[in-house]
Amino acid sequence: MTLIGRTRVRAVETLGLDSPGNRNALSAALVGELGAALADCAEDGGVRAVVLTHTGTTFSAGADLRDPPRPEALVELLRQIVELPKPVVARVTGHVRAGGLGLLAACDMAVASHRATFAFTEVRIGVAPAVISLPLLPRADPRALARHCLTGERFDAAEAVRTGLLTAAGDDADAVLEPILDGLRRSSPQALAETKRLLTARVLEAFDRDAADLTALSARLFSSAQAREGMTAFLERRDPEWAV
Repeated sequence: MTLIGRTRVRAVETLGLDSPGNRNALSAALVGELGAALADCAEDGGVRAVVLTHTGTTFSAGADLRDPPRPEALVELLRQIVELPKPVVARVTGHVRAGGLGLLAACDMAVASHRATFAFTEVRIGVAPAVISLPLLPRADPRALARHCLTGERFDAAEAVRTGLLTAAGDDADAVLEPILDGLRRSSPQALAETKRLLTARVLEAFDRDAADLTALSARLFSSAQAREGMTAFLERRDPEWAV
């Protein structure tokens, strides 16, 4: 069963996360398949830009707690999006949680409908947004991130735009996306690649400097006693023992 849907219209390749049964959680299989699809797009001269979207009511619920990817694999996927020599635009019409926000931050642009909601839920299960901070910290508002990452609160699309997680939002995500794709289709492939290289330089500096340390931090936290309690509580639909 394929986990990534693929369609192409006028040189724009749409990759759809297609595992709605687990809310498009980032399993080892989904991360691997998405990476392979992105690699195909990088090599295909017929692809001018990539749209990353989803089926179901959730863009991504974050790491699959039953089949999580290796932290190194998630780092590789996020870097692949950042380094892809073609613009990657996220299209969101549902909920985004935890590691799913890392995908948004890695994309060059992201649009959403006003139905979308967002939350950094890592702190609620005893871990931290370690790996996803690589594309996130260079691109988003520090004060807003402090609130959202430390509290795990849910916030709406308007706040996501203000924070820098989204480029734009509206009642209809496709209407918001249309002028962006029109602009990309009118742009030179060479110019897009070199302009993207300029825009992502600071993000890639963070990967070069911090990826190894943050990968180790993620692995340590996910194997901790508090993370085991947090994940168990989440799967059992109860409060963890530290909730007061």
